[in-house]
Amino acid sequence: MMVGPDLSAIDAAAAQVRDHIIRTPVLPLTHALWSDVLPPSAGVTLKLELFQQTGSFKARGAYLGIAALNAAQRAAGVVAASGGNHAMAVAWAAKASGVAALITMPRAVDPARIAGCKALGATVMLYDTMADAFAAMNAAAEEGRVMIHPFEGAYMTLGAATLGAEYLAQTPDIDVFVVPVGGGGLIGGMACAIKQLAPHAKVIGVEPFGADSMSRSFAADRPVRLDRVDTIADSLGAPMAMPHSFAVAKAHVDRIVKIADDDMRQAMGLYQDKLRITAEPACAASLAAVLGPLRDELDGQQVGIIACGSNIGLARYHEIMRQQ
Repeated sequence: MMVGPDLSAIDAAAAQVRDHIIRTPVLPLTHALWSDVLPPSAGVTLKLELFQQTGSFKARGAYLGIAALNAAQRAAGVVAASGGNHAMAVAWAAKASGVAALITMPRAVDPARIAGCKALGATVMLYDTMADAFAAMNAAAEEGRVMIHPFEGAYMTLGAATLGAEYLAQTPDIDVFVVPVGGGGLIGGMACAIKQLAPHAKVIGVEPFGADSMSRSFAADRPVRLDRVDTIADSLGAPMAMPHSFAVAKAHVDRIVKIADDDMRQAMGLYQDKLRITAEPACAASLAAVLGPLRDELDGQQVGIIACGSNIGLARYHEIMRQQ
C-alpha cells in the first residue's frame, strides 16, 4: 500500500499550482570557489527554493490546502501557528484566495517575519512560546477556523512532493538528495515523489542535534515528542513528530544525520561569501551536512541539496553569526 500521494496525485497538484508558484532554479556548484569545500569528485546541485513565493517551499502546500476549502470554510477563515516561513506562506495563500488568515507566533521570532505576515494582510497574534502559539491555533480551530498545520497533513506533504518531482525533472541524474528535517513535511513529500520516480536515488535527512524529533522517532518506530528544543534553526525546531508526516517520511527516507548549530553557521557564511545569499540556518542545513557528516560518503556522487527558504532579517542574521 502506498504511503503518501501517488504520482497521479502529485501530477494533479503540480498542475494546480503551476500558475501560482515559481519553478525555482537549480544551480550546479561548479564554480572554482566551491572546489576547496565540497566533497572531492562530487557533483553538487543546489535548488534555490528560497526564491519561491514568500521565500520558502511552504507556499506550495499552503496554496493547495487553502485552494481546497469549501465556501463555508473560506468564510470562516484559516489559522496557522508558525515561527515564520509557514506563517508567511499561509498569509500569502490566504490573500491570493480571498480568505482571512490568523497567524499565531512566538514573540521571539524574527521581526521581519512578523512584518511580512502583516504586509500580506494576515492578523498576527504573539505568544510567549511556540507551545502557546500552537495552543492558540488549536483554540481558534475549535472555534471554527480551518487549521493549516505547518507540517502535518496531506496538502503539506503533497506540496513538498511537487517540489521533489520538480527537482528530479530538472536534474534527473542525482544519486543522493540531502533534505532538511523540521516536522517532516518537506522531506516526506519530497522523498515520496523521488522514490516513485527514481527508486535508485537515496534521500537523506538533516536535523540539528537540538531538534532531533524525527531521528528519535525513526529509532523508536513511532512519533516522539522532545522535552526541549535547542537550536538556532527555528524553522527546524518542531518539538514533535506527528503521525501522518512521520509515516510518510519513515516509508521513503533512507536515513537522517545530525548537525551542530556551528555547522549551519559555517554553511551560512559560505552562502554569503560565495553566492551572496543571506541564508537562515534551515536554509543552510543541507550544505552543512554535505560539508560535515556526509562528506566522505558523497565523494564521487551526484548530490542534490536544497536551500529551502530564507526569511531572515539582517539583524537576526548578524546576531546568529556573532554567536560562533
